[in-house]
Amino acid sequence: MSAPAIGPAARCSLLGRAHPVAKLAGALALTVTLLLSADPVTSGIVLLGEVLLLTLAGRRPPAQLLRAWPLLLAALVSGWGTALLAEDSGPVLLDLGITEISAGSVAAGAAIALRGLALALSGLLVVLSTDPTDLADGLAQTVRLPARFVLASLAALRLVGVMLTEWTTLAMARRARGAGSGHGPVGALREFGGQAFTLLVQSLRRATRLSVTMEARGFGAGPRTWARVPEHSWRDAVVLAGCAAVAVAGPAVSVLLGTHRFIWA
Repeated sequence: MSAPAIGPAARCSLLGRAHPVAKLAGALALTVTLLLSADPVTSGIVLLGEVLLLTLAGRRPPAQLLRAWPLLLAALVSGWGTALLAEDSGPVLLDLGITEISAGSVAAGAAIALRGLALALSGLLVVLSTDPTDLADGLAQTVRLPARFVLASLAALRLVGVMLTEWTTLAMARRARGAGSGHGPVGALREFGGQAFTLLVQSLRRATRLSVTMEARGFGAGPRTWARVPEHSWRDAVVLAGCAAVAVAGPAVSVLLGTHRFIWA
């Protein structure tokens, strides 16, 4: 099994050298704030704080945001859909005939887009700065989660890179056989479905072989020993304090501006 390891710059960064459980706790604090608040000010401030935290992970925020273009695209699509379907309020900005887009609906769409992007980025912070093995050690030894669950999660994380490689290999193999020669949206959809089904079959076979292998080697048979012991340091406090500050600053500024709104309001 292999997975894309984090780079040397990320591993040596402040966020990369922090305890994985501390990073998970910080991401959880940001997620709870975003789940409870539904106004664009809170989401925007939390998103800005997460972009700044990317620098602590040894990453260049603009480059990482460009690499995460599917998240940006999904946020824009969700924001546009919300703007189209939200209740109109305020002056009309665009009249499309069958529907209108007002200032209120644009604000609702912006809030959803910022909120979705901020939620995704909080998890991305952990993924970009944490080695899967370090995360498994932290979950097993610090949080005391069952070894079977931790090892299964570690195997799944490490197989993500394998699945991405196999998807590329399948695409090239299908083109070599002429299976990907369909044209138009229907042909592209048929090609995608066939390739996805093939990858699903390979994934199930790989998972079956991996589970039998792990069971044969004694995984989950009893108490385990761990080769590495996670270390706590001042970096954990810095990461937790930074995430907590961002999680509190968003709602605080929103309340001061009079724009804060809970998700159920």
